[in-house]
Amino acid sequence: MIIILKPDVTEEQIQHVVARVEELGLRAHLSRGTYRTIVGVIGDEQKVQADPLRAIPGVLEVVPVLPPYKLASREAHPQSSIIDVAGVKIGGGNLAMIAGPCAVEEPERMLRIAQMVKAAGANLFRGGAYKPRTSPYAFQGQGEEGLRILRETGDAVGMPVVTEVMDPRQIDAVDRWADMIQIGARNMQNFSLLTEVGRTRKPVLLKRGMSATITDLLMSAEYILSQGNSQVVLCERGIKGWDPATRNLYDVAAVPLVKGLSHLPIIVDPSHATGRPDLIPACALAGVAAGADGVHIEVHDCPEKAKSDGPQALLPAQYAELAAQIRKLAELFGKRISPLPEKAGS
Repeated sequence: MIIILKPDVTEEQIQHVVARVEELGLRAHLSRGTYRTIVGVIGDEQKVQADPLRAIPGVLEVVPVLPPYKLASREAHPQSSIIDVAGVKIGGGNLAMIAGPCAVEEPERMLRIAQMVKAAGANLFRGGAYKPRTSPYAFQGQGEEGLRILRETGDAVGMPVVTEVMDPRQIDAVDRWADMIQIGARNMQNFSLLTEVGRTRKPVLLKRGMSATITDLLMSAEYILSQGNSQVVLCERGIKGWDPATRNLYDVAAVPLVKGLSHLPIIVDPSHATGRPDLIPACALAGVAAGADGVHIEVHDCPEKAKSDGPQALLPAQYAELAAQIRKLAELFGKRISPLPEKAGS
């Protein structure tokens, strides 16, 4: 249930609404927007009658919310959210161009790749310091040393950085070094991790799980939102399919579907969805045409020497060509690649 407050509501009236909701044994989530203040009622709304709540001074309307993902729903927040990652905006017509190697590597290579993707139009630099790998013998990342390298690279080129967290014990370090925290597909339903990340105020990139439904994805976002962190960006990165021709099944229909159900931005990751560089450009453009708020692509200057996922990385020149095409397509739909701030990073 969503309680929409009047434009001239007083602070005393707001606190009275919150107190009344809590008296009913429910949780109140207060959201103050530019034009509207709303109170999200979290709990079993079937136990609550809307009419008594409408009678409270300062209340404009009470809207029952049927989806279980109350805070993530479009009903809760009719206007599309715009997430700010150290000055780079995602959503509301602003496209995120996230690019970089799968894993953080040596500083010289990271700096070289970052300079090239930035020149091509990327506005967020990515690299994994902690790597969830199918094999326990594969490269697992450099840990906090990798975070330091990623941070220094981002600062050197003036780009915000995003990296994955795998365990609640890593959150403090990732929160300290990165501008955006990524929750990978394997951890999309790690509810303890989602809860702890929700207690930070750092923007979160939440990837769809390998076998997750759209409702599953939005319920995972709800875990983060329910802890007070409203800065969530969703990511379609492919789900498990039956055909080995591609790494995963790229569900481009998820983009317009999510945008109809939720106010949260959604981007696409054609690198993990296809696992094939020859398919990445077409799938990236399809995602943007479907309404995606950005594209997440792995880029490496020498894929054969990459420590992780080299075969699915684009070369910098290929990325530059694709970025130019995305820019033209974005203009056609009245969107733009979000510009970098004059000074990015934390």
